[in-house]
Amino acid sequence: MRAFTPLITLWYLVFQRLSPNHTLSAVQEDALAGGADRLSPRGKKALSLQLRSEATASFSNARQRLPLEVCRRVLRHSAAHTHRCLEMPRKFGFKLALLDGSTCRLRPLGDIPKQFPPHRTGNAKNPPYWCLARVVGVVCWATGVVLDSAMGSLKTSEQALSAQVLGAQSWKGWLVAGDRNFGVYFVARALVAAQGQALLRLTEARAGKLARSAGLKLKPGLDATLHWAPTAHDKCPAGVERTAVAGRLLAVRLCPRGFRAFTLYLFTTLVDAQKCPAAALAQVYGLRWQIELCFRYIKAQMDLGFLECRSADMARKEWLAGLIAYNLIRWTMGAAAARARVPVTWLSFSRARELLLGWCLRHASERRAVQSWKRLLDRVAKARLPRRRKTRPPEPRATRPFQKDVAKLHGTRALARKLLAKLNAKS
Repeated sequence: MRAFTPLITLWYLVFQRLSPNHTLSAVQEDALAGGADRLSPRGKKALSLQLRSEATASFSNARQRLPLEVCRRVLRHSAAHTHRCLEMPRKFGFKLALLDGSTCRLRPLGDIPKQFPPHRTGNAKNPPYWCLARVVGVVCWATGVVLDSAMGSLKTSEQALSAQVLGAQSWKGWLVAGDRNFGVYFVARALVAAQGQALLRLTEARAGKLARSAGLKLKPGLDATLHWAPTAHDKCPAGVERTAVAGRLLAVRLCPRGFRAFTLYLFTTLVDAQKCPAAALAQVYGLRWQIELCFRYIKAQMDLGFLECRSADMARKEWLAGLIAYNLIRWTMGAAAARARVPVTWLSFSRARELLLGWCLRHASERRAVQSWKRLLDRVAKARLPRRRKTRPPEPRATRPFQKDVAKLHGTRALARKLLAKLNAKS
């Protein structure tokens, strides 16, 4: 039997993302120190006693053997376990989920360029180097936990990836909110097929077309029940019947303080206007911005914006393992917030990650870890974000350049080696 069992391998994939040091050598060091000895099967030597060298090949091979489906199931299990343990506020009697997409960057190694091609064509003098993968995730608004996620190439649209996520499980009891990119018939039909409720923003052109199909005039204050019938250009998810989606078309005029007034066009499958008024639905859609913050934590704090992998399969595993680690932090924050009776949004994500990693390194292997776990939750509950009295001015999304005395690499590295060899031969 191999030293790195599937359970130990999965744990160390998560441990890599919890730790600021994501290298294989950091995993090997923790394994030799006995960090995962309690996860070894009964009747078998502890992992630290089986490892005899400093080489990381055993863990590297174990990562490649681990099935991708295991990571997917563990991600969904972590989200379901969080919702069983924590009480969540509801909107109109439904749990609120937020849908959005993003990208992550990879190096062109192995089969990565084939499955995740570069984001631009380039030219002979300056060919493209970085590969981009498109990701779509569904996040719980109350806890910030990632419910499910999918990864694909830039050739695959976010709508197609969202259909993969929505069709993988039942969304009964959930209200899913999405921006204008997901305000299409394809996503609405996928949600209805998954037994979920939809709250999707529409573009003005699509809302006008939908209103005209129902014989209505699109103007602020519109709140009409209709059936969203697919046109010849609308696609339908695979295996789903091409039928109309019953819902409401809303046109809500908003006047946010300090900004220009605008009209928000929404489509929802919540047809009861008394229980779900248009103004309340517009406020619920405003909560969609929280998923942007969640993706910022995922890409910046968990370092998932750039994946250092050598195969597309490993990139998908790294992404899902990072989301499992993210869910573990969110679950800890939720438990700490419930213990202290404060909102989860008051707590610091980065500090919670530091405290959780320290507890895993020092106290997780203790026999009586319950008391140390309670002390950890108390410390996480005290790590709160500053309550700013004044609103901060908007900051430009730019970084100050730092020029090093190193030339930029253009073209392939093999061509650069040949040019360097010619220069060295003449010198």
